[in-house]
Amino acid sequence: MTAPSPQPVPDATAAPGDGAVLAVRIPGMHGEGPVRDFLSYLGYERGLSENTLAAYGADLAALSDFLRARKVAPEKAAEDDLAAFLEAEKDLGFAEKTRARRLVAVKAFYRYLRGEGIIPSDPAAALEGARLSRVLPRTLSRDEVEALLAAPDVSTPQGLRDKALLETFYSTGLRASELAHLTLDAVSFQERLVRVVGKGNKERVVPIGEAAIASIRAWLENGRTRFVPKRGSRALFLSKKGGALRREWIWTLVRRYARLAGIRKEISPHTLRHSFATHLLEHGADLRAIQEMLGHADISTTQIYTHVDVEHLKTMYRACHPRA
Repeated sequence: MTAPSPQPVPDATAAPGDGAVLAVRIPGMHGEGPVRDFLSYLGYERGLSENTLAAYGADLAALSDFLRARKVAPEKAAEDDLAAFLEAEKDLGFAEKTRARRLVAVKAFYRYLRGEGIIPSDPAAALEGARLSRVLPRTLSRDEVEALLAAPDVSTPQGLRDKALLETFYSTGLRASELAHLTLDAVSFQERLVRVVGKGNKERVVPIGEAAIASIRAWLENGRTRFVPKRGSRALFLSKKGGALRREWIWTLVRRYARLAGIRKEISPHTLRHSFATHLLEHGADLRAIQEMLGHADISTTQIYTHVDVEHLKTMYRACHPRA
């Protein structure tokens, strides 16, 4: 038996400031706060397709129904609750592929809750079962990055903002939500560092390059002054209405400039983050340093980048190893 996949319902809603974003509503999931937030994160920060979001929504709806029958909220579930859910799916005769996908959805959901500081520990960490192959992150080539960064029209205040935002994105590898929450005092121009508050309110310091620093200066001197900040707003990047940008709008911005740059592949804000890490690794950066800059709590999360460009690593090996 294969679980039915609900059809996503497009809902175009305007983000504060500029443009419109595409929200995906999963039937039956409106009342589940953590699940709704998780699906929003997957859609806007990870750039997953509507069909994939629908599948995640269906899997987590099944989990929520099972936990509700046990009178347990999703964020209060223990490992035994989740193991019982997976065992029940097997007893009901669901296909192995469906059960493997549901295991992936459950583990990803609780990893997200743990990373956001919503739960103190991950009850799904030790769960095992049929596993689907891990998808390698999509990245941009260096030429594609250059084309993307050159796409904004810097003769306009909005173009100056967008240029500074994209340069900062690629230069630091921040998450879209972290970028949206940067304040005016987050950037140290003299030390060329950015102070970031990431998942679980953990603070880290990330280096920022000269090109990004120059773009931020241009935005502050010639662009931001043309926007009218809301009273007391200290946001580094403003919407047209003067408030901080939302991560949903950043998703739209990245997609728009990718099209203008002639990039045909499907990308999201996370693609720039992946490209940041991959290009650092290609140029010899230490994996632990990349982990610190990305704000990964576990080195295993960062290790996926060691598999992204095998051909590049083989070329580097042949060029550098004395017995290659």
